[in-house]
Amino acid sequence: MTESDAIPETFVPDRPTITAAVRLAGRAPSVHNTQPWRWVFDGTRLHLHRDNERLLTSTDPHGRQLVISCGAALHHLRTAFAARGWHTDTVRLPDPERLDLLASIEFRPWPDAPIGVHSRARAIELRHTDRLPMLPPRKWGELVHLARMLANPHDVELDVLDAEGGSRLAVASQQATALRRYDMEYQTELHWWTGHSHVTEGIPRSTLVSDAEFSRVPVGRTFPSAPHSARRGDIEDQAQLMVLSTEDDSMLSWLHAGEALSAVLLECTVAGQASCALSHITELPTARKTITSLLAHHVVPQVVIRVGSAPDGEEPPTSPRRPVTDILAFDEG
Repeated sequence: MTESDAIPETFVPDRPTITAAVRLAGRAPSVHNTQPWRWVFDGTRLHLHRDNERLLTSTDPHGRQLVISCGAALHHLRTAFAARGWHTDTVRLPDPERLDLLASIEFRPWPDAPIGVHSRARAIELRHTDRLPMLPPRKWGELVHLARMLANPHDVELDVLDAEGGSRLAVASQQATALRRYDMEYQTELHWWTGHSHVTEGIPRSTLVSDAEFSRVPVGRTFPSAPHSARRGDIEDQAQLMVLSTEDDSMLSWLHAGEALSAVLLECTVAGQASCALSHITELPTARKTITSLLAHHVVPQVVIRVGSAPDGEEPPTSPRRPVTDILAFDEG
């Protein structure tokens, strides 16, 4: 091997590779599609910061869902880099004096990333939130097994609720909605982020469901309703429910929960299944206690996921995303 062929001591992706990976990271799901993340590349490391200006002060006063959202973006990013041949050595919460800094990433070549990484990377731009009634998921046992394998490295437990658990969760979801109905701060915040058109953030009108459609979904957040329509009018929701839980309710656990959420949602997409992450039911203590009582072990529930099948050939619209120039800065001085 000649001197010119020697492997350099420092490995850094070029700007186009970083930009492409951050763009895909921006496809991650986030509460109300707030996209509360910022990325800064300093010439060697890529840093993930939480964007506190996008904190939902009524819905998410402690920033739990904000950090879960950033965790999902972190996993999307690492998946995108892995598919491009880069291993991401990640330090989470690297500076206890800077709680806005959620992760710092260094790079090294990874030419033999697992095959599953490539399929999940391709799924990033295909995944979307499906709020409509669903048919039962296909090959459910196989999907649950894979999802648990993906959640486990993040110290996240994955449980599946049986029919009775689903019924109890539906009641808890309805109770959470009732408690929020006359919370004016919550409702103002909800309407600020939903139901608009031609935007790059928030939940656009095109992705909302009508009252008739929502009435056939037992567990879901109540958003402003779309104009009357009856898509999948012959389907009563038969989605299965997964619960992602952590041992404690720390910021690190929130970050890990988001990473596991990303991995599970992408694997659902790879399997051709529709999905919808639900966070409203873990916002209020009473509903959270209900979920905990349904699980076999004492853990802290973070996110519920609906998983099912959509009718063949149907592609619900996706939510928009902010341009990469809004979420990525190069600071190599």
